Amino acid sequence: MSLTLEQVQRIAHLARIEISESEAGTTRDHLNGIFQLIEQMQAVDTRGVEPMAHAQELSQRLRDDTVTEADCRAACQAIAPETEGGLYLVPKVIE
Repeated sequence: MSLTLEQVQRIAHLARIEISESEAGTTRDHLNGIFQLIEQMQAVDTRGVEPMAHAQELSQRLRDDTVTEADCRAACQAIAPETEGGLYLVPKVIE
């Protein structure tokens, strides 16, 4: 697929970008180069290649899932106006 100069100008118009004739020509060449690269990538036979989530085999360094802070729930709820069953009660604001 390759774009014509008119198509590039139409795209620029739709994007509300003011573009000169020389800029349109340069942009057309750049876009056509991108399309050629995409066509080359699509031509590669990828049957039998397992999809990957990332280009490199990386693993996340995760810390141990342990409690690091003291439980302050009772102290926080003690100063709340109203609580019930471990939840904060608030006034209804939507009917």
